Amino acid sequence: MGTFFHKAVKVLTALAVATGVVVMPVAPAFASGWQANEDDALLFDVRVGQWRVGDGIRGYQTDTGVCIDFADIIMAFDLPVRLDKKSRRATGWLFEESRTFTLDLESNIVQIMNKSQNLAATDVRDVPEGYCVDSDVLAQWLNVNLKIDQANALIIVSADRKLPFELAEERKARAGKVRPPMEFDLGTLPQARNPYKFFRTPSVDIVASISAARDKMASNRADARYEIYASGDIAGASFDARLSSNGKGIPESLRVRAYKTESEGSLLGPLNATHFALGDVATNATALGIQSTAGRGAFVTNRPLNRPASFDRTVFRGDLPDGWDAELYRNDQLIAYVQSRGDGRFEFLDVQLLYGQNRFEVVLYGPQGQVRREVKMIPVGLNSIPPRETYYWAAIQDAGRDLINLGSSEQNDYLGWRAGVGLERGLDPKTSVAASLFSSMLRGQRQYYLEGSVRRAVGPSLIELASASNLVGGYALRGQMLAQVGQTMVTGESAWLFGNYQSERYDRDVRRLSSMSLDHAIKVGRQYLPLRGEVRYIERTGGGSRLEAASRISFNINQLNASAELEWSQDRNRGTVDPSSRLDAALRLSGRVGGLRLRGEATFALSGETGFRESKITGEWRAGERADWKVEAGYSAGDSRSRLALGHSRRFKHFAITGQVEVANDGSVAAGLNLAFSLGPNPHNGGMRVAADKLASSGQAFAVVFQDDNADGIRQPNEPVQKDVELTAGMTGRGRPTDAQGRTIIDGLQPYEQILIGIDASSLPDPFVQPATSGIVITPRPGIPTVIELPLVSAGEISGNLQREGGKALSGVDIELLNKNGDVIKATRSEYDGFFLFEFVPYGDYRIRVAPLSANVVGVASELPGIFALGKAGGSVDVGIIIAKAVPRLAQTATGISGAAQGP
Repeated sequence: MGTFFHKAVKVLTALAVATGVVVMPVAPAFASGWQANEDDALLFDVRVGQWRVGDGIRGYQTDTGVCIDFADIIMAFDLPVRLDKKSRRATGWLFEESRTFTLDLESNIVQIMNKSQNLAATDVRDVPEGYCVDSDVLAQWLNVNLKIDQANALIIVSADRKLPFELAEERKARAGKVRPPMEFDLGTLPQARNPYKFFRTPSVDIVASISAARDKMASNRADARYEIYASGDIAGASFDARLSSNGKGIPESLRVRAYKTESEGSLLGPLNATHFALGDVATNATALGIQSTAGRGAFVTNRPLNRPASFDRTVFRGDLPDGWDAELYRNDQLIAYVQSRGDGRFEFLDVQLLYGQNRFEVVLYGPQGQVRREVKMIPVGLNSIPPRETYYWAAIQDAGRDLINLGSSEQNDYLGWRAGVGLERGLDPKTSVAASLFSSMLRGQRQYYLEGSVRRAVGPSLIELASASNLVGGYALRGQMLAQVGQTMVTGESAWLFGNYQSERYDRDVRRLSSMSLDHAIKVGRQYLPLRGEVRYIERTGGGSRLEAASRISFNINQLNASAELEWSQDRNRGTVDPSSRLDAALRLSGRVGGLRLRGEATFALSGETGFRESKITGEWRAGERADWKVEAGYSAGDSRSRLALGHSRRFKHFAITGQVEVANDGSVAAGLNLAFSLGPNPHNGGMRVAADKLASSGQAFAVVFQDDNADGIRQPNEPVQKDVELTAGMTGRGRPTDAQGRTIIDGLQPYEQILIGIDASSLPDPFVQPATSGIVITPRPGIPTVIELPLVSAGEISGNLQREGGKALSGVDIELLNKNGDVIKATRSEYDGFFLFEFVPYGDYRIRVAPLSANVVGVASELPGIFALGKAGGSVDVGIIIAKAVPRLAQTATGISGAAQGP
């Protein structure tokens, strides 16, 4: 086809000359008897590696070889050379700015860089089209190799380096490989509704343990404990309940909560609440008055689920069974660590927020090697509260007491009934105001707090001014700032307390508090080391003061996160000459070294009684798919006590069991056995299932994969199921392959966060059977299984050729395949001759279009004619030639396209 095309061009060129269309007079060659004529005219394609360059190069067969049209070469390679036929000169540079080029035909001289030479008689010839340069001479000018293949009408170019257009095409190819995936809105995809019911069988997590110990005084102790956590639906709402015992197996604590959570804000009718709860609930904290507390009561809010209650602080609170511990990471830095404290909860209070996006991750570690992760994104900055939006919260609570008291309450300063309400309002994109009224008990005395604040974004900073009045006596003022200065995060706070102001946020003897912290990451080699420094000054009512300074450096070595901390404090009391000071250091690490997971902490005293204080390190490693080993070592310098513990966990299909022994150098010894399992409903068979994984605290998806023969998206009794198919959950989650009945279960889903459950097409045994949709979006609820059906349909191919008006192939153009809803489901790129192919396309009706960006670049309309149907009658469709209509390109993208390579 290419040879025929080139011969046809020769004939047309000859006809044009014969009929007088070409009227330029033919000048004689410099000193040769050869003259240009139509019989010697040639037309070549230029190939460089896999790329075709330009739209064809003209040339002639001369008496000394082949000459090539210089103007065509300039256009094909997009050379920055100006060719002036009137003055018979050409100036510019060839492929590299340092390789300057000057051609002067009047003087018969060519100069490349600083080297000039005279032209031979046959180097450059005058032809009707302009100037024709001998191929060998042209190769020297360009510093490339030119191979003339007249049989295939090709000029093959090669060089010892990458030419500029080759580098550009390689950059385009790399960009195509890393092109971000097509963005999609989960709200536009099919949704699985899981409405609340009057009652659903709950999922239940059960942990039981027995232990025995003999201490250094030779006294013996035996314990038997259990914890039961359940979650489900009751009376049209979610509920959870937690029952725990003391060391004698007697019930000690029972917490019960009924609640609803909807991120869309559709609860309680006109209140448009996002969350409400009755029973054992937690309250919000305020800027100057109250702390977040837990207790029996009620809570309601319409605030977004990820919005912190305070300006620059947030609280993380959750369930932590006995024997578990928790780590808190902010932006991948380990900032806090707690162990189980016996009440089944963990708390990270007053966690500082930074300006910008804060990514928090709470990681829980269980005694059987379980790892639970919860990620929360908290943005701080511009548009924290949208303009003309109002957020509210209201709470009433008996702090420190469970809904059903089975024992005595733990004594603290906040015991007693409390109630309050708060409002926030966005005034404009940069300004918001807030107010709250709250009454609480503090150290046995009733307090009443009236607070107000204004928040304003100023450049890359957020500033809040707040005031509070305790109606019992006193008032307080506070200013805060979160800012980003270059790559440094700055946080500042200053608070003044007047008139014996008492609150839960500050110690009773604080009169003034000021603090500032800086967070910055420095680059060391290829790594960034986050640094943090903080200074705090406290002035007390009795005339004393306290100055504190702290610093932390965090680093990552492969998969090991570590942080080193220094804390210094100095107390100055009224009437004393020499202030007392203290300097402490701590080292924390968490991560993996090969197959060993390490967690550890060590503390040191660097002033006063200097020296090592205590340390603990835990190592865990896998011993097969279902077994783990754990070793823990610790030392306390205060009582010179060393201890060593060894544990082994074994996970079975329906339960997990852990045994641990511990010895110390003081003669004490302990041993324990822990059993954990979960019960939950199984919608696949209508019964119950027993699992080693926790079911009550996370979401579950029960899926059936079937062959949708009639393509209606609904499973019919006669439609077969598909086994050994894997599912995906979001970007990283995966489920077990489907069984012989096409069923599978995905556990451990994050509650109340939308997630797309889809079919992993790579696991399908037949490439011409494909998922009918991208998947189904579910919003999991704790302990509640969501049942979905995922259809498969047969698939085929759609192919064709894309051309411009006039018949020229459009190569290297991005083309998209759209379903009947207008969604892009496939994308491809046309080949050098305009051919395109969409593979593994599910049966259905489709349209084809040129991707909008490509359409603008090449100057054609994006929309292409035709609707194409794939089905049993036609599993492979060739749409033939599709003509893309020409349209003007936008000015900003039209520059510099004429000489670009057009793809393979």
